[in-house]
Amino acid sequence: MRIVVSGASGLIGQHLVAHLRGAGHEVLTLVRRPAREPQEVTWDPSRGELDPRALGRVDGAVNLSGAGVGDERWTDDYKRTILSSRLDSTSTLVGALLRLDEAPQVLVNASAIGAYGDGGSAVLTEDSPRGEDFLADVVAQWEGATEPASAAGVRVALARTGLLANPVGGAFGQLLTLFRLGLGGPLGNGRQWWSPITMPDELAAFEFLLTQPVSGPANLTCPEPATNTALTTALGAALHRPSLVPAPAFALRLALGEFAGQVLASQRVVPSVLLEHGFTFRHPDVTAVTGWLARA
Repeated sequence: MRIVVSGASGLIGQHLVAHLRGAGHEVLTLVRRPAREPQEVTWDPSRGELDPRALGRVDGAVNLSGAGVGDERWTDDYKRTILSSRLDSTSTLVGALLRLDEAPQVLVNASAIGAYGDGGSAVLTEDSPRGEDFLADVVAQWEGATEPASAAGVRVALARTGLLANPVGGAFGQLLTLFRLGLGGPLGNGRQWWSPITMPDELAAFEFLLTQPVSGPANLTCPEPATNTALTTALGAALHRPSLVPAPAFALRLALGEFAGQVLASQRVVPSVLLEHGFTFRHPDVTAVTGWLARA
């Protein structure tokens, strides 16, 4: 396939571009500076600027753009940035794709299990109701920005990613550092459910959504979520380090502000759509997830 990818410089984007090219796909990346290579295309999503003529033929598109939700404290300004960065990039990319001579077969738009809010111990599938907090509202508008593509006949898959497990970057990168220092342990009371996915499974799932007939929301999480205590215990065992130093909820709120609510939220999410379509996970449970993290 000939695939255009936005957000290619981010954590997932860098790995996904390499993965897709390694699988034999041709990948164009959208950049916000002057293009330096033939496989780069310049765009400016904040201004809604992307020339469809620069894209040529496009079989599929992946939209990963958006400010990191955990990169800064959630001031009112940064919350506006979290939302606008997603809406601007999605609407700009969709608009350009629909102005091509022939629309692409598929758009895989990044999303998040933040769609469900705090679900307690309830098992959450793609059919579960949306939450009512800030991130759930962001996800609703973000996914809604893809509707013109669906209306035009493009197959749209919404990749609701869980807690990305990777040795560098993201929440797990920080957890690994603490555990290796012997300072790891449960976050908050540890009873909240966490739904991780390893980077290899994340990349394979994105390619699966590009190439298989999946439409609408798809949860990208391992099939067997676990409580935070179970996960941190498994991580300590995999690293041969103790997992006894808890991070109290009040300390997380002092350190992270409003974003701490997402760390302490309980989301017992299962990837029903991927499983129903035959996707196979390399790391289906927290033992496999933490074992891969320790070896990676």
